[in-house]
Amino acid sequence: MSHDHDDRPRLTEAQAEAALNPPPGRNGGDLVVESLQGLGATTVFGLPGQHALGMFDALRRSSLSYVGLRVENNAGFAADAYGRITGEVAPLLLSTGPGALTSLAALQEAAAASAPVLAISSQIPTAGLGGGRHGYLHELRDQKASFRDVVKSVHTVRTASQIPSAIAAAWESALTAPHGPVWIEIPQDVLLAETTLPPVSAMDATPRELYPRPELTLTAARLLSRAERPAIIAGGGVVRSDASGKLLALAEKLDAPVVTTFGGKGAFPWEHPLSLQSWLEDRHTTDFLESADVLLVIGSGLGELSSNYHTFSPRGRVIQIEADAGKLESNHPALGIHSDAREALADLLEAVETREDPAAAMRVRTLLEQVRARIEAQDLTLEQRVLASVREALPDTAPSFWDMTILAYWAWSAFDARHPNTMHSAQGAGGLGYAFPAALGAAAADPTRPVLAVSGDGGSMYSIAELATARQYDLPVTWLIVDDGGYGILREYMTGAFGEATATELARPDFVALAESFGVPAVRTSPDALAADLAKALAEPGPSVVVLPALLRMFAPTHL
Repeated sequence: MSHDHDDRPRLTEAQAEAALNPPPGRNGGDLVVESLQGLGATTVFGLPGQHALGMFDALRRSSLSYVGLRVENNAGFAADAYGRITGEVAPLLLSTGPGALTSLAALQEAAAASAPVLAISSQIPTAGLGGGRHGYLHELRDQKASFRDVVKSVHTVRTASQIPSAIAAAWESALTAPHGPVWIEIPQDVLLAETTLPPVSAMDATPRELYPRPELTLTAARLLSRAERPAIIAGGGVVRSDASGKLLALAEKLDAPVVTTFGGKGAFPWEHPLSLQSWLEDRHTTDFLESADVLLVIGSGLGELSSNYHTFSPRGRVIQIEADAGKLESNHPALGIHSDAREALADLLEAVETREDPAAAMRVRTLLEQVRARIEAQDLTLEQRVLASVREALPDTAPSFWDMTILAYWAWSAFDARHPNTMHSAQGAGGLGYAFPAALGAAAADPTRPVLAVSGDGGSMYSIAELATARQYDLPVTWLIVDDGGYGILREYMTGAFGEATATELARPDFVALAESFGVPAVRTSPDALAADLAKALAEPGPSVVVLPALLRMFAPTHL
């Protein structure tokens, strides 16, 4: 049996010399950073801790750029955004116990949004592994058990020679569709122990492609080609797999209207004649999608938000393309195709027949007019004006990151994300505090473009410490804080459900003075001045804060 060795990585003369005569003073931490470099990483996020010092010491002997945040959860959000923006693995270096556990909410968001985050945590010394209750600082009976339900895969390292292979396996797992966060833990003594292993050179951790089965593609193509009223729901999987161009080509070939989920914002051109935009929390849209005789769902599990709170009940055939096998038919019976969105769309595009439906664009226009009329009947001009001001101020290609706040809930439905992969929110897991640290991660990925973060006053307090990070690294992030004196959306929910709100009102700082105390320029604005103030802040280098005191309301729900 012969083997083809031609595609194996080769060492340069310098690497061969280093392998034969390893430089002195290296430890397990060096194997971590060398492995990351060998896999192509350039930037890492994190926060040091006692058990992890071997890793952090090794950073200074590496070419990796380090972005240190002030809270582990925020470091996780920054890595999440870096992964979303670049499509590359974002390494996240963490300590043990409390430091590691503090990242869990961010890793849940990365899992829900399919962001490739590689979390590498330290662990108590090897002697303490296995739940022996030795009383080490930060000791947990089974640290990885806390992560197993959240991440795609967990990996425990016990010796230095296991480090490169564990990191390569986790890297491949993070980048295999659906992308997602992975977890490695390495004991303190393994990180600190001097090593005579040669430096890690280039490593290959190429993820396997996830192709659709051909008989399913042919069946789907036949259903779509013969449909009378096809429609398409495009989810976050289209954005993650960079398949927006193929989606546009397929929709035009089929004359099929397209709605994007909130995670799929920007996957389809907003003003296209076939664009139903993103009005999923609207009964007119729900009715339109229910009336399709063939509904193609790409890269979405049709969860709570994408199904108008599970009131959506399709009457026609559903074809569901999804990289996460567990989401196939999880909410509706369908022709389930387990595939990366890009590969499935490429095959469908070849297999479907062109169909012409001159009435499709007219049906789309009618629907959007119905939606507009419903919103305009609710006296919500302030909210629409504020959102329009943000759109006016934000350059088309600038990324934006939205916290769980009323303006973001508006943006999910009503904001025109003019390019794919530019609008991101925490709607995957729904945790507070996402926007600002995520925006910092995006700015670290590409410091040439301004980045916008949008938070309420409640959510902003989760990540206020990261103003120090923004200043330290001089990252071009403008943070819009809409200050309504509390948890505004919870205030609305509770008042609607119980007649009054409890635990929603908040004391808060003078955000302008607070930002300035960090050395970050800040301005208090008004709805009239917002577009100009925001545009000015975005045009300036470095971080800035814009505070808008405003009480915004949500449009009426249609699922109740």
